[in-house]
Amino acid sequence: MKIKFIGAAQTVTGSMHYIEAAGKKFILDCGLIQGKRKESFELNKKFDQFAPSELDFVILSHAHIDHAGNLPNLVKHGFNGNIYCTFATRDLASLMLTDSAHIQEKDVEFVNKRRRKQGKNLFEPLYTQNDVDKTIPLFVGLNYHREFEITQDISIIFFDAGHILGSAITYLRIKEEGRIIDFGFSGDIGRPNLPILRDPEKIPNVDYFICESTYGGRFHDNFDMTQSKMIEVLQRAEQRKAKIIVPSFSVGRTQELVIVLNKIFEQKLVKKFPIFVDSPLSVSATGVFRMHPECFDLETSQFLLENKDPFGFDNLTYITDVEESKKLNELSGPCMIISSSGMAEAGRILHHLANNIQNPNNIILIVGYSAEHTLGRKIVEREPVVKIFGEEYNLNAEVVVFNSLSAHADSNELLQYCNNFDKSKLQKIFLVHGDLDQQQKFKSRLEENGFLNIIIPTRADEFQI
Repeated sequence: MKIKFIGAAQTVTGSMHYIEAAGKKFILDCGLIQGKRKESFELNKKFDQFAPSELDFVILSHAHIDHAGNLPNLVKHGFNGNIYCTFATRDLASLMLTDSAHIQEKDVEFVNKRRRKQGKNLFEPLYTQNDVDKTIPLFVGLNYHREFEITQDISIIFFDAGHILGSAITYLRIKEEGRIIDFGFSGDIGRPNLPILRDPEKIPNVDYFICESTYGGRFHDNFDMTQSKMIEVLQRAEQRKAKIIVPSFSVGRTQELVIVLNKIFEQKLVKKFPIFVDSPLSVSATGVFRMHPECFDLETSQFLLENKDPFGFDNLTYITDVEESKKLNELSGPCMIISSSGMAEAGRILHHLANNIQNPNNIILIVGYSAEHTLGRKIVEREPVVKIFGEEYNLNAEVVVFNSLSAHADSNELLQYCNNFDKSKLQKIFLVHGDLDQQQKFKSRLEENGFLNIIIPTRADEFQI
């Protein structure tokens, strides 16, 4: 058995891990690298560590773009095998990949208008809707907790990762040369006690574990603080008649925000004002959430039993039409506009930021992780001038950052998860999906707790099992 780490190695985006085992070749995840535009595009465009046409199958942990977003490009380059995931991931990924292709095509069209006038070479999208149409039929949905034989020597069981709807921690049992290898892949591990989803589930003991480490050295605020902090932001916006601009992941984070706001307004803790979810993907994804109550935690299930819609209230408007989206530019505050993408790298959020970021009266609310070099990270770090669509804008708006809503386990929660494993059986832990400083801090914590052989691979590092 051989593992090669291709993406999310000492960085957070582009999750992709290549495995050869029991005579088969496959990858865990096929995510888009996000960050510096030109550099990311070049890395995403080519598969230089394996031939896509030689892969037998793909295992997909969840639908987030940094885990699933390069699948159409994989298919474009010759892959034609099965993509194994949960049913909810299949439904969400179909939406998200369609949206990704649409955004790429539209953003390239927008930028090319200027480049054409300047006599510069025109850009091409990484992939198109045609590539997505060829990808979607390859998805094979599997239920949680049901063992499935991919081949006679490789079987898989998905366990709930509690990260987003349908997210899975993968347990593989591999028979090779007279031995059995128990292998685990975390995908992204969620947090206990968050709204909507169940808590992350323990997988059986494994010999080798690939573990995410996004917040390996950081600690989140308790989720219980979220409501009180949100009330403060809403009250400031109401007093200042401000616009609150919220870059938000369309899947998971937007729905969590809507539930928090729903409870605040239902309890009349803040005077009502308009809330807009301006993202066709968020609207569609919320529909997928409604279709998969089997993923909900007890509190959300009981809410549904009381005939309430957790994703709707009277001062909330979902927007899909582009003309309705443009009208939000003319709207006076107070109001809140929630729009994707979460790292502010593409989509309608860029237009809302461009129109509102220079007004010191407005508020930019950051509610999720932003990778290095993304616009979201630059806003979090309060860079005085940022570029949007290649133009410079002064960051004059107030910036508020919530980390209590993070869908990623923090250092304590990751350690708690790893402590479920039998240390005498666990031979190696590979730390991925984290910036190097976070990985080093988490490695030290694991070693302090008795874990041995903690490896932080770099891109293209290869290991024999």
